[in-house]
Amino acid sequence: MASAETAAEHERILREIESTDTNCIGPTLRSVYDGQEHGLFMDKLEGRIRNHDREIEKMCNHHFQGFVDSITELLKVRGEAQKLKCQVTETNQKLQNDGKELLTSMDELRQCRLQQRNIATTIDKLTHCLPVLEMYSKLQEQMRAKRYYPALRTLEQLEESCLPQAGSYRFCGIMSENIPRLRTHIRDVSMSDLKDFLESIRKHSDKIGETAMKQAQVQIARDNAVTSQQRSASGRRIRKEACSGTEVDRTGSNPFSEKDSGILDVEDEEKDEIPGAQDLVDFSPVYRCLHIYTVLSYCTDPDLILDLKNLIVLFADTLQGYGFPVNQLFDMLLEMRDQYGEILLKKWNQSFRQILDQDNYSPIPVASPEEYQRIAGQFPFQDPELDKMPFPKKLPFSEFVPKVYSQLKEFIYACLKYSEDLHLSSTEIDDMIRKSTNLLLTRTLSHCLQYAIKKKNVGLAELVQIIINTTHLEQSCHYLEEFISNITNVPPDTINATKLYGTSTFKDARHAAEEEIYTNLNQKIDQFLQLADYDWTAAQGGAQASDYLSDLIAFLCSTFAVFTHLPGKVAQTACMSACKHLSTSLLQLLLEGDVRQVSMGALQQFNVDVKECERFARAGPVPGFQGDTLLLAFIDLRQLLDLFTQWDWSTYLADYGRPTCKYLRVNPQTALTLLEKMKDTSRKNNMFAQFRKNERDKQKLIDTVVKQLRNLIATNQA
Repeated sequence: MASAETAAEHERILREIESTDTNCIGPTLRSVYDGQEHGLFMDKLEGRIRNHDREIEKMCNHHFQGFVDSITELLKVRGEAQKLKCQVTETNQKLQNDGKELLTSMDELRQCRLQQRNIATTIDKLTHCLPVLEMYSKLQEQMRAKRYYPALRTLEQLEESCLPQAGSYRFCGIMSENIPRLRTHIRDVSMSDLKDFLESIRKHSDKIGETAMKQAQVQIARDNAVTSQQRSASGRRIRKEACSGTEVDRTGSNPFSEKDSGILDVEDEEKDEIPGAQDLVDFSPVYRCLHIYTVLSYCTDPDLILDLKNLIVLFADTLQGYGFPVNQLFDMLLEMRDQYGEILLKKWNQSFRQILDQDNYSPIPVASPEEYQRIAGQFPFQDPELDKMPFPKKLPFSEFVPKVYSQLKEFIYACLKYSEDLHLSSTEIDDMIRKSTNLLLTRTLSHCLQYAIKKKNVGLAELVQIIINTTHLEQSCHYLEEFISNITNVPPDTINATKLYGTSTFKDARHAAEEEIYTNLNQKIDQFLQLADYDWTAAQGGAQASDYLSDLIAFLCSTFAVFTHLPGKVAQTACMSACKHLSTSLLQLLLEGDVRQVSMGALQQFNVDVKECERFARAGPVPGFQGDTLLLAFIDLRQLLDLFTQWDWSTYLADYGRPTCKYLRVNPQTALTLLEKMKDTSRKNNMFAQFRKNERDKQKLIDTVVKQLRNLIATNQA
């Protein structure tokens, strides 16, 4: 029995020696030496060694022939390998030699491609440069031929279209530098021609005057002849109508006789054709100078144009008195009127910009009746309730309202000045003034107001004041209509009379300011929301609203307090827009992808913040809302938070799709997204959390609801 146990123990020790690392074999051998059967174990160990030697020898004998064959094959391969090495070396040398030729060809190809690209680039640049050179050559030919007006047109085309397309070349710079000098030369030459013309007129004024007087005498004779004929015909009709017994002295001196009518003399004079005074004068230098100076756009002073217009009117009236045709001069004055209007628009654009930049956008304080009357004299303003208030008091609009209105009247006066002495009817003058004023309103003033609204750093208070100002300016438009009618003596209700577009201009500006208010409010809300710092893994929520939200509510309260002077609809729209944007932003904050996990404690804190928003909406920051209308902006958030804080999934899933559903505004996809964030992702990595029954049950419930929500979403999509 003992020998069998000893043999089994030795067998175990031998297996352990065979299967154990040599570093751990010490304790095993120690147990052998501690026993009494050391010799017996050594015999078994030697027997086991012999068995392994036999197995090794058997294995070697089994694989010996294959090893010998492998060595033989390897010896055969050595010669082939040497041959292969020589072939590889030779092939490599040939490849290197051929590669040098290929590299040379590739380098030549690269150079050719580079040259080809340079040629293409040169062709492209020349394509842009050749028109410039051709245009400049054409300009030089026109200058040599003294065709200055076409040269100015070529110069304008060269400067505006050709040179910008050519690029920044040195010759382009030289041409650009020469353009002002060429313009100056053309201007000086045209002015010199005009002076030569005036000198020639003065030199030959006697002959021209003599011819003009003869022509006037002929014209007077013709007029007298026509008058005599008309009187003779009238006398004959009277005699025929008289009684037949009346005798007429046909031989007496009759002032209406053909002999004394001057017709024969006129006929005799007509035989000798008298050249007209206009045939003696060539006005081409005048018109050439006019056209050249029209293309040059140097005069930017409206007063200078008025002086020039007055001189031309005097000149035209003088020429007309001598019998010269002056229709073209008056046509030129009408063309100058358009240029005069453009200069006025530029000047008033600067005035409006300066008024808007210097305005403080605050109601005007009025300390005395005299000051009130002064402002009322500048701007037609009537408010019976404000009149009853004691001094000091404030007008609702800021300084730019009376200033802008005064500038509009000054513009109308400036337009009227140019219309004087142009032999226009009152209707034409009225139409011209109204069209120019419409351009001022729709283009100049409108752009200035848009600039004031869209410029950086404009605050909500300034935008509110702009809305108030444009409202009062809109109400004053009919006063402008009456003002124009009074100075032109044309009633405003005349058929085909042009109406002022001031109402639409100020409405557009007001709407733009309103949209800017909505945008600025939303941007301010976003800035406050960037300060939100929720602990989305908090175990428990707080009892008070977050600091950032308290500051946001305080800002909204102070902002809407400024809206008291705005029209009710604007204030209500701004308040509703802000609340909707706040609600949407809070929901996006809760659902954004960076928030991977949301605890119930974080939801409780979020719920406290939403309740603070609802308290603000319920307080009515802007009057005019009916009931809890403003609370509807937060109804989506409210129903979603009630669903999660009350954990009322059974009601939601059972009543979904019904009009009377308690959580009608909760989208299943939104609920699923938030619910997946509430899964405890750390539970998988926490061994002890898996043993808490409450946690296991909670996660199972969440998984069940998630599965049901996915099925609900899939059903709705199908």
